[in-house]
Amino acid sequence: MAEFKVGAPKARAILEAIAQDDEAEPARPLHAVPEPATETESKPDDIVPDPNQVTLRESRQDDTNSQVTDVADPGTGAKVRPVKLWPVLLLAMPAFVAVWSGWVGLGRLTGFGPIQVLPGIWDDLTINSAITLPIGVEAYSAFALRVWLSGSPHTDRARRFAKWSALGSLGLGMVGQVAYHLMSAASVTQAPWPVTTLVSCLPVVVLGSGAALAHLVRDNTDMEVKN
Repeated sequence: MAEFKVGAPKARAILEAIAQDDEAEPARPLHAVPEPATETESKPDDIVPDPNQVTLRESRQDDTNSQVTDVADPGTGAKVRPVKLWPVLLLAMPAFVAVWSGWVGLGRLTGFGPIQVLPGIWDDLTINSAITLPIGVEAYSAFALRVWLSGSPHTDRARRFAKWSALGSLGLGMVGQVAYHLMSAASVTQAPWPVTTLVSCLPVVVLGSGAALAHLVRDNTDMEVKN
């Protein structure tokens, strides 16, 4: 078929003729006789594909598709590279030290300090209540930012509450840091009563905001499960 450019019926006929000639008389040299190609002989359906070539072609296509899927974004076609996390950790470590020291120092100036966690039960178990400020305020900020900026299917009400509460908690954190450093630079040993009042209310505000946001997120999850 490839040598004489003929279809499958012609090729079979030639093979049968060669076999009959081999039986009838000694083999003689053959030569190709070109014939005008007809519409029936030029049809693609008459040509039997080579299985090896088909398999090789399909494997190449599969390899190409797999490579595109691994490195290309199906929406834009651009290469997708995972975001490295070590820069975030590098930025977070000094920020954590500065924020922690600022909140703990402000807590000491506003009356926070060592307390007995289980008085009358375990008197030796004490904890410095000043650490509740950085843990509560900054942890809630991260939680609210997650709800606000994540791609999870939250309701508009939950996203709106998370947005404004996250911005508010970050703003309170900045105000607290400024207040502590100003008082520390002025060698103040006891914070004024407005600062003490505001800082004393922070744990309650953080608890209420966290509980409200958790309920908003949970209500949305329950509605999706019921639907």
